[in-house]
Amino acid sequence: MKKCNLILSFLFIIFIFSSCENKTENNMNITEFSKKYHEKMFPGSNPKFLETDPELIERFNNFAYDEVINQTKIDDKTRFTVILAALIGCGGIDAYKEIVPAALNYDVTPVEIKEIVYQANAYLGMGRVFPYLKATNEIFDSIGIKLPLEGQSNTTVDNRLEKGIKTQVEIFGSDWKDFYKRGPEDTKHINRWLAANCFGDYYTRSGLDYKQREMITFCFLVSQGGCEPQAVSHAKANIKIGNDKDFLIAVVSSILPYIGYPRSLNAISCIRKACEE
Repeated sequence: MKKCNLILSFLFIIFIFSSCENKTENNMNITEFSKKYHEKMFPGSNPKFLETDPELIERFNNFAYDEVINQTKIDDKTRFTVILAALIGCGGIDAYKEIVPAALNYDVTPVEIKEIVYQANAYLGMGRVFPYLKATNEIFDSIGIKLPLEGQSNTTVDNRLEKGIKTQVEIFGSDWKDFYKRGPEDTKHINRWLAANCFGDYYTRSGLDYKQREMITFCFLVSQGGCEPQAVSHAKANIKIGNDKDFLIAVVSSILPYIGYPRSLNAISCIRKACEE
């Protein structure tokens, strides 16, 4: 008899927990579009936040995975490319770990993800990028993506400066041909590094084209904040090579749920200023 009562009590507890969980889910008004988009991002997932923070999840998912997506007319692969760049830029390591598998589900390739991380090194420094490199490797290893990936470098230690200068000219214009020689003597070496390291070591790599690289650079800059002069310069470069004003606004709109309104509005101001100059 005691054993029967224990079993009944146990089943009752399970019923109560199940009822509470169903009640939470049933009380959430998440749109069908958001549910389907989220399911493709995270197939079969049942995040704990649905239980602990149902009100936040309802509003964030409806906003990020329905309203924003249907307002911004860019393809999903581009959307996840810029979200990854923005999360690195704003220091969102935990969100980055969650989004990497989702980006793979939306056709961002392992090489493209690695190229985003590598290029971030030039704009955020290894001190901030190292956790993302480590996290990416751990995620790839956990899902069977063999490392290292196929090499993408197109320069050598001997021609990186020459090819970096060529890349600067192709993106920014002929005024940049001798930029590496300019500036005060005590800081002229940094302009040389910019040509050889930032552009020679990273922009010349395969895996992403110039338009994609300028797009993610703009995301690195606006997401970390405090880089508005550089963001204006790279907004101009984006526009010059074909990422027009409307496209850049769509990019900023796509990353807004992850970086917030202040930095997004600053980014819009940088785009408008670039169009005026």
